[in-house]
Formats: sequence, C-alpha cells, structure tokens
Amino acid sequence: MPSDRCDRLRRQGYLFFDERSSAALKPCLWCKRALIGGDQCYKHQFYGIASHRCAQIAPTLTCNHRCLFCWRAMEHEVNEEEQCAPETILASLTKLQKKALAGYKPSHGVSPERFNEASHPNQVAISLSGEPTLYRELPRLVNLLNRSGCTTFLVSNGTNPDILEQCSPYQTYVSLTAPDRSTYHMIARPCEDYWDRIQESLQVLSSRRSAVRITLVQGINDHDAHHYARMIRDSGATFVEVKGYMYLGYSRNRLTRDHMPAHERVRCFAESVAISAGYRVRDENIPSRVVCLERLG
Repeated sequence: MPSDRCDRLRRQGYLFFDERSSAALKPCLWCKRALIGGDQCYKHQFYGIASHRCAQIAPTLTCNHRCLFCWRAMEHEVNEEEQCAPETILASLTKLQKKALAGYKPSHGVSPERFNEASHPNQVAISLSGEPTLYRELPRLVNLLNRSGCTTFLVSNGTNPDILEQCSPYQTYVSLTAPDRSTYHMIARPCEDYWDRIQESLQVLSSRRSAVRITLVQGINDHDAHHYARMIRDSGATFVEVKGYMYLGYSRNRLTRDHMPAHERVRCFAESVAISAGYRVRDENIPSRVVCLERLG
C-alpha cells in the first residue's frame, strides 16, 4: 500500500493484519467507553452485544460507494497489493485488539477481568470501512469467525448479492441509502449503477436474521418514507435501524451540521416507515439518534 496513505490511517488508529493488504482493525469509541465502565453502543441496548468485547474490522478498505455521509477516510483509500488470507485475520484478531487497547491496561476504572475480556473479543463487527463483499474470501472468513466462537455482524452496501448470499453471519445488514434510484446516485455516488443489485441483496434478508440500515441525511434522502417501506416490506428483514446522520470525521468535508436531523425527526420518519411496512418501533437510542424497528409477526 502507498506508505503515505497507510501512515495516515495508522495515525487514526488503524492496525493492519498484513502489510500487503488493507485488512484492518480499529476499536470503536463505544468499545473504549464500555471498557472503562462508561456507556455502551446501541447494539448492546438493541441486541445484547457487550461493547467492550466487540472487535471492529474490515477485510478490505476498498469501497465502490462514495457516500456523502460516510465518516470514514475514503479520501485515503489504498490500492492493496493482495487480499489478506482469512486465516491470517483470525490468527491476529486477539493480538491486534489487545494492542489497540494497550493504553487501557488494568488501572483506575479498568479491572483486570474486564481488560482480559476486551482483549479476547467474542463479537466481530465487519463494518470498519470499505465494502466487505469486495473481499473474495468473505464467506470463508465469516465461517472461520463463527467456528471460533464469535458472533458476527456483517454490514454491506448490498452491491454484491451473490457474495452476500454465501455468507452466514449472526446478523446481516444491508444499507439502504435512498428511496429511489436518482437519490441513490446523489447520496451514494456509486462507481456504477448498483441500484438493481441492492434490490437483489434486500431479497436475501428474508431467510436470515437481518437488518436494513437507513442513515437519514436531512434535506437529501429523508423523503418518501412509503418508498423505503415498500422495499423493506418486500425484503422481510427482521429489523430496521433508522439512524440520523452525525456530523463526524471526513463527512464534515462534504456535509454541514444542518444535515443532521434531530432525534424527533428520525423518530417521526421511522414511525412512518413502520406503519407503511408492517413493522413496530422496538426501541430507540436518543444519544445515537437511532430507532430500531421490528417486523410484526
């Protein structure tokens, strides 16, 4: 990988599994907060995931979307020489997680037991950056993680339904960025027109524990709730997460604070989707501006 881009990512806390690939690990803010006894992320509230035991990884940092709301460092995307073997990722997972959390070794507020738990994650979120289905060995990586005793959350933009269908994570996410094709091109800025492929990926969700994720950006994709609802209803997804855009990271180069919807707006939009799609409001987390819907029946 180009050393200047790699160095920028390392300074942001990315740890790489192999020098020849862009496969990486980086604990999220909620993992660190939970480790010192603070708040946990909404996944703990919604699904029971212990945030301090969750490792956030990316098997590749390459992505075929350039979403306006993405806080990740797409501006520093790397061209990897080769993809990292799934066995390498699995073998280094605990070592890299422990290295990333080294500054939190047992001290005031961090017990030895809690640090040991955090150093041996039992939950892997394949959601750090990039589009994981561009990683050729993704189905095998998910299987290896499952067999190791980890639960897995796989977050995809839905552009490769064939790969997605081969994966068997604990929970599959597909991001739905827009209610229609034209808005999709405006907000996701895809390398190609993947709209029809995304519709195919949504159809994969009915046969598994799954979630559709909608990131609402005020004034851009926060319209036509009934169009979102139609796609969600047809997908049969178990859950829907309607989340407000947050003015963070590199997205600040593309959007403004005015694009952040208030939680009340997120809740109202989510309720409209729920009514039209045949879902119910299951829970909400106000600090993260996210509402969780659950399929009725």
